[in-house]
Amino acid sequence: MSLWGVRLVGLQLSLSCCWAFSCHNTPSSPDFSLPGDYLLAGMFPLHSAPLEARGRPTVTFCDRSNSFNGHGYHLFQAMRFSIKEINNSTALLPNVTLGYELYDVCSESANMYATLSILSTLGRRYVEIQGDPAHFSPAMVAVIGPDITSHALTTAAVLSPFLVPLVSYGASSMVLNARRLYPSFLRTISSDKHQVDILVLLLQRFGWVWISIVGGEGDYGEVGIQELEYQVTRQGICVAFRDIVPFSARPGDERMQSMIRCLVQARTTVVVVYSGRQVARVFFESVVLAKLTAKVWIATEDWAISSHINSVPGIQGIGTVLGVAIPHRHVPGLKEFEEAYVRANKGVLRPCPQGSWCSSNQLCTECWAFTAQAMPTLAEFSMSSAYNAYQAVYAVAHGLHQLLGCASGACSRGRVYPWQLLEQIRKVNFLLHKNAVTFNDDGSTLSNYDIIAWDWSGPKWTFRVIGSSSPFSVSLDINTTKIRWHGNANQVPTSVCSRDCPEGHQRVIIGFHHCCFECVPCEAGTFLNKSDPYRCRPCGKEEWAPERSETCFPRIVVFLTWQEPVSLVLLAANTLLLVVVAGTAGLFAWHLDTPVVRSAGGRLCFLMLGSLAGGTWGLYGFFGEPTLPTCLLRQGLFSLGFAIFLSCLTVRSFQLVFIFKFSARLPTFFRAWVQNHGAGLFVMISSTTQLLICLVWLAVWTPLPTREYKHFPQLVVLGCTEANSLGFMLAFTYNGLLSVSAFAWSYLGKDLPENYNEAKCVTFSLLLNFVSWIAFFTMATVYQGKYLPAVNALAMLSSLSGCFSGYFLPKCYVILCRPDLNSTEHFQASIQDYTRRCGST
Repeated sequence: MSLWGVRLVGLQLSLSCCWAFSCHNTPSSPDFSLPGDYLLAGMFPLHSAPLEARGRPTVTFCDRSNSFNGHGYHLFQAMRFSIKEINNSTALLPNVTLGYELYDVCSESANMYATLSILSTLGRRYVEIQGDPAHFSPAMVAVIGPDITSHALTTAAVLSPFLVPLVSYGASSMVLNARRLYPSFLRTISSDKHQVDILVLLLQRFGWVWISIVGGEGDYGEVGIQELEYQVTRQGICVAFRDIVPFSARPGDERMQSMIRCLVQARTTVVVVYSGRQVARVFFESVVLAKLTAKVWIATEDWAISSHINSVPGIQGIGTVLGVAIPHRHVPGLKEFEEAYVRANKGVLRPCPQGSWCSSNQLCTECWAFTAQAMPTLAEFSMSSAYNAYQAVYAVAHGLHQLLGCASGACSRGRVYPWQLLEQIRKVNFLLHKNAVTFNDDGSTLSNYDIIAWDWSGPKWTFRVIGSSSPFSVSLDINTTKIRWHGNANQVPTSVCSRDCPEGHQRVIIGFHHCCFECVPCEAGTFLNKSDPYRCRPCGKEEWAPERSETCFPRIVVFLTWQEPVSLVLLAANTLLLVVVAGTAGLFAWHLDTPVVRSAGGRLCFLMLGSLAGGTWGLYGFFGEPTLPTCLLRQGLFSLGFAIFLSCLTVRSFQLVFIFKFSARLPTFFRAWVQNHGAGLFVMISSTTQLLICLVWLAVWTPLPTREYKHFPQLVVLGCTEANSLGFMLAFTYNGLLSVSAFAWSYLGKDLPENYNEAKCVTFSLLLNFVSWIAFFTMATVYQGKYLPAVNALAMLSSLSGCFSGYFLPKCYVILCRPDLNSTEHFQASIQDYTRRCGST
């Protein structure tokens, strides 16, 4: 036997056993039954069974031992009223009447009883198994209800295999959206998915990112808070506390006290209570007992405007209550219908016929009749819910209208199978008192929500509609001026774990929630992008940012320009040195045969002056934007030119010392030195060595234009890479060795004849050279800005001008100012004086 058949057998046995127990041909109550061509079933909570946790299955009777449910009573009357209207209509279902069987589903057992009764065939007490399920025809062609999700899940699960249309007026849980599990389920209330979206928008509207969520046990509350937590987390809202109020909870018991304590410790201003009315009342009674105040409570549609909650003693002191509510819809004539029902039923509490607890569908031991004074008040919440029930009946009627072909003016009265009617109900699209009724793919009607706020400013509780949502897009329109916040200042309460950080501060998360954080300023060179407040991002290479910045700024490109004052001074000094060198060369050429020029080196002086001029030309490469040619030449020209000058100076000093002090002792070496042109050979070898070092340096460690970013965050300093290379250090070291050598030989000649004694001037100039380069390298270790090339040029200019001045200026002075000293006699006298002094020692 198929699984479907096994289920049917189980249902048949269950229903048969129920009737076999005590139901035998007992009369039905006229209030709960109405004959007609097509019967609809209605499931309404006329009584409220106590919420409790059960350890074993029990049957709950809907009698006076349980509280009467005035809200369910209005739903009950709305269905009776809608059937009456439809039967009196000549346009919707002409020549066809609708009947009903109404059930009081106060409990799970009563709900199951009603569900099994609906599946029975008219006049029979069992569920007849059909060979072809498409020909299954129960007594009722459609079902209106039930009210709550837990009952709707049971009924939908049982009816779905038979595709009996089930149109609920109050079950909004997202679980029922599963078409595969509940293919015959429809509803005239929006799905909780839409409600959750509205709640998230409400929290975002007021900037509440640190919240607590309390749900009620059951599918409505548990599934609702699960979806709500998922959605708010995706939007960056943190849930500090989350808990479920069980059915077994009682106001102020240990379980509720523990929940309230945790709620207080969470330090949230906003609490979303996603629960049905019964459990929500237990929770708020516990809140009042705990004297928990100054909160913002967010209500779901099930209790937002329910008198069952706002009638809790002391609830007006808990804070501000905002909520999502079903828009107020009015059923024209319902109130008058109920009043007429009371007037026609002028009875009091009376006993019911024996066995009527199962045959009357009311499952009661005593029947209730109202007087005009005892009739339940038809408040806005009940009227809106009654409209949904009213709308559900009309949806079924319009489905029958299409199925029976009533558009021609007369309906055919053929057999209606549930699955046929289900197809037509899904397609309905009609206006009911100017409100469009249609079903979406999930089987829900498209409707909006009202956003409400509780108001205790008057003598009685009321609520204000402060906004609404759109049924077609997730958006809110709220008038915040209508909200009266708790507190004297009427300011919007804040609900955050940590205050927003100042500008330019990143959030460093503390603990598990990203809403709890410390504020740490962004370091220089980083900025805070508002789209990511948890990480300071580094600026680009060509950008910079100060501390605590929210943006990056372009760096300023700097280099030593030709127009800088320091550049003009150095250029003028360098040009002057070139002019003086050129003038000295001319002067020496004019007095080439004089003793002063010959003692200075003769024609070797022109090589020394040329090398100084070549080194001087290298200084011009330090000004302007660095390019590859200037980077290649500026240090290379100086290094090579200065090396040639030092080589000449060294060999000149060496020759003087050797001639006057060692030639007599080493005549053979002296002759070989002179015969083999030792001076020229030394200068050539020394200069060639420096030339090779420079070529290797320029080829292997090529000085290139560079952009320096490290030392000045807001600047890009243009320069060359030569100071960082091994080639530069080799060339500089070689010149240093030549300088030390020249210094040593010059110092050894400090007691030579006066005309040949150059120790004072040369040693001073070489000391100036050492000091200049020590100062430059010291400066380079602490400063890498745009003026470092100027310091480098100054060191080079000091070396060149110092060496020129120490060697050539005294000789120029003699030539120009003391021509008497520029004579052969004077030089011979000086030599003879030196010889006498050496002989006396």
